[in-house]
Amino acid sequence: MAELFERIGFLQQGPFAVPRWEALFANMDTLWEGALVTLLVASLGLVLSLALGTIIGVMSASQWKAPRAFARAYVEFFQNTPLLIQVFMIYNALPILIKGMFIPVIVIGIIGVGMYHGAYIAEVVRAGIQSIGRGQLEAALSQGFSYVGAMRYIIIPQAMRVVLPPLTNQAVSLIKNTSVLAVIAGGDLMYAGDSFAGTYGHYGPTYVVVGLLYFAMCFPLARLARRLESKARVA
Repeated sequence: MAELFERIGFLQQGPFAVPRWEALFANMDTLWEGALVTLLVASLGLVLSLALGTIIGVMSASQWKAPRAFARAYVEFFQNTPLLIQVFMIYNALPILIKGMFIPVIVIGIIGVGMYHGAYIAEVVRAGIQSIGRGQLEAALSQGFSYVGAMRYIIIPQAMRVVLPPLTNQAVSLIKNTSVLAVIAGGDLMYAGDSFAGTYGHYGPTYVVVGLLYFAMCFPLARLARRLESKARVA
């Protein structure tokens, strides 16, 4: 009987007490709004990272030294410095460089995760290009294709089968890394959870639900990545 009363007391007063869950579910709109911001930043950040990653990846595999050097410098910088510091640099530097212009923190987040993951996608693209026989590029150039044209119409389409699984994994990492926006009040899911938990003190239920929402966004992509990897191995 005493054990039963202890359990009831925990449910009513502990860090995961029932009233805390009730308060959270009564204010779920805050977390849903944060989740939408996270999806927006992740989607646009992914578009930016794919564009940058493809360009830098092609430059990395270039036959010319200058583009390769620039691509290597870009990749090394963004891969070897923390994303949090990069976001702080953008957050503080852009308003100084563009005086008088208000830059929403969502835009800063898109730029931050886009440039950061662009470096990783560049390495994926480079590896995919180099997995295609060099003779195909040489044959395309001998047929009158420019380097960019050969990459666009011949090499990259073939490399896509190789690069799709790791690109999907990068999308998963990008979604999780949007949580750095919380440190600059970005309105994302992590910031919404922090704000609610800090205001009402319901830390346990809040972080459990925030974690589950991130899981719901990332798990389907992780499953897709494994499927693509399996298909690539079979092919």
